[in-house]
Amino acid sequence: MPAKEAFDIKQAIGLLRKKVAELPKAALFDLYDRGYTSLFEQLIACVISIRTYDEVTVPTAIRLFEKAQTAGEMVKLSAADIDSAISDCTFHEGKARQMLQISQTVVEEYGGAVPCDFDTLISFKGVGPKCANLALGIACHQMRIGVDIHVHRITNRWGYVQAKAPEKTMQALKAKLPESYHVEINRLLVPFGKHICTGRSPHCSTCPLLNMCGQVGVSSHR
Repeated sequence: MPAKEAFDIKQAIGLLRKKVAELPKAALFDLYDRGYTSLFEQLIACVISIRTYDEVTVPTAIRLFEKAQTAGEMVKLSAADIDSAISDCTFHEGKARQMLQISQTVVEEYGGAVPCDFDTLISFKGVGPKCANLALGIACHQMRIGVDIHVHRITNRWGYVQAKAPEKTMQALKAKLPESYHVEINRLLVPFGKHICTGRSPHCSTCPLLNMCGQVGVSSHR
């Protein structure tokens, strides 16, 4: 096996941009490009996306937003109404109750507009750091890193960071990844991780980063 080149994040991002351009978009970025750009929409869509495939998340979110796109509109629905709209996603009954509770809090405490504030978002039941960072990064254009399983797996597989849990990966990336890539890293690595750098038997033969990837933990590949 030939020696690997030093990992160059700027070069890697450029190569990923070209590769990902031919792949389906990550769900929240897809919804943003479709016009669902508010923080409330992005936050609700991220709740839908938890443990749910992007192929299900996007149409499910659109179906819900056809009924209600703002917190003020959402509180006019019942939990059963919301549940009916999002029934294709996982844990839909619990998520429906959480969405209604979030909407009620936003209306009662924040005048119907979700503040672009991390601590506020994670105070909502069902919203963790990943969803808070993704929603703030996409809707509020804050330089935040949304670390899901793909971002965690791939950046550690590269050898760019060394962390055993997504939360630790997020801290490591915050310290090392250039800020201009903080939001984009999720947009790139979600589709890349689903279609190329998969969890099992990644498609290393078609990966544009093979010459610099450490392939950490890869025991078999295609």
